[in-house]
Amino acid sequence: MAEPGVTTAEPAIHLTPKAAAKIREQVAKRPQAGPQSGIRVGVKGGGCSGLSYVIEFCDQPRSRDRLFEEGGAKVYVDPKSLLYLNGTTLDFVDTFQQKGFKFLNPQQRSECGCGESFSV
Repeated sequence: MAEPGVTTAEPAIHLTPKAAAKIREQVAKRPQAGPQSGIRVGVKGGGCSGLSYVIEFCDQPRSRDRLFEEGGAKVYVDPKSLLYLNGTTLDFVDTFQQKGFKFLNPQQRSECGCGESFSV
């Protein structure tokens, strides 16, 4: 059941089991975490390809946020960012060369060489 003021939708943002586990783990470490706590993902202008992904903790969702929940992890997305993130799968990778969240966005057409920004 969704929190008051937060719209729940059919999943347009998906989480891999690794991503859901890492989100739950990181949120649980926060002393201010509550029943609504999760992460906020979004898109902002910037970077050499035009757009950058944003991930931050979210303890108080905004009234227009969309809630996506998989594997016990909560992900909040604002309506504007959802236009760019619809259909995205969030994964967590831990390899020799990379450790962190990875966006698998079907709308992404290109990304910069360092992987920090993208275009649609």
